[in-house]
Amino acid sequence: MNPNKKGLNTICTHIGEVKDEQFKGAISPLYMSTSYAFEDVDIKRYPRYFNTPNQESLCKKIAALEHAESALIFGSGMAAISTALMAFLKAGDHIVLQQTLYGGTYNLVTEEFNKYGIEYSFTEGWQPEAFEEKIQDNTKVLYIETPSNPLLTVTDLDAIGRLSKKHGLVSMIDNTFASPVNQNPMDFGIDIVIHSATKYMGGHSDICAGAVASTEQNIKRIHALAKNLGGSLSDYTVWLLERSMKTMGIRVKAQNDNAQRMAEYLALHEDIGMVYYPGLPDHPGHQVAKAQMKGFGGMLSFELQEDMDASKFQKSLQLIKSSMSLAGVESTVLSPSQTSHALLGAEERKRQGIKDGLIRFSVGIEETEDLIADIEQALVKVKSVVAI
Repeated sequence: MNPNKKGLNTICTHIGEVKDEQFKGAISPLYMSTSYAFEDVDIKRYPRYFNTPNQESLCKKIAALEHAESALIFGSGMAAISTALMAFLKAGDHIVLQQTLYGGTYNLVTEEFNKYGIEYSFTEGWQPEAFEEKIQDNTKVLYIETPSNPLLTVTDLDAIGRLSKKHGLVSMIDNTFASPVNQNPMDFGIDIVIHSATKYMGGHSDICAGAVASTEQNIKRIHALAKNLGGSLSDYTVWLLERSMKTMGIRVKAQNDNAQRMAEYLALHEDIGMVYYPGLPDHPGHQVAKAQMKGFGGMLSFELQEDMDASKFQKSLQLIKSSMSLAGVESTVLSPSQTSHALLGAEERKRQGIKDGLIRFSVGIEETEDLIADIEQALVKVKSVVAI
């Protein structure tokens, strides 16, 4: 089966299956062994080598979805990010990173890179010139995230792809918020695509995993380091992830539709201040997002009016859960200042425009009428406290 000639949901459902040759079951069998034969075999298999039957097959699905030649699956999104970065950076090298990033990535760079003699610069914005002005003679990597966590900024993939090739650099993207359903960065010249597979690939808030997709050559380089760092994923979780990804196309498209409606509702609400969602026409990155995304995603962020308590609002929600992660079929909210971006510190969050009252909203697949009703009742409770 040629994945390049198959549609999204066909790839999600069929590519990367493990064939049940013995019993002809409809789904992939699960191979739990951590020990395989080494004599008279073509491949010496071992879980830490990323080459068990379930690991290898799932990587084919991820590669097909990202229009890549090859892929690797990891034990977490941060394992994928750190391994990919360290495979292309060494002492004396320099990396340029986008201004707004997932807090874990920012903390990895600021806390760990100095120990290894790796230099880094963060951009002051998202335009190509903001990246180019930070490039040095020893720069090796450009790293972006679009839409970004948590302000949903949009970076021009085509421009970054061309810029990296102009300077002979490796470009990497965290594509988690978009998912492969909405955005395929390699089509725009980005070299390496990274995911927290915990999020939209898993989609049910019960799997922790990461993924990297790229050319065969780049994946071989990342794989060489990955075997030494040991960030592989258990085969049971691999099996669960492959099962979950069968419905990813359907889930994400439903979340796209719901998020668009919720963003439009919030943008018109008198009790809501700023709404950050690339699907809104007044979003600064709306036109770029239209050009490079197939859908605007299920993630948005918003702020209440200044006199309203964001914490009280979240505690008052009854249907929408207050939860640390994102992208499950259930809708969730969190405060980035207390969770995903707490490690940045107050001054850095202020510099990036992440206010303490910012609420990140991961929109699920529920009926939007029910989500709106829940937000309305929570706002009434918050306003009653303000009135007192």
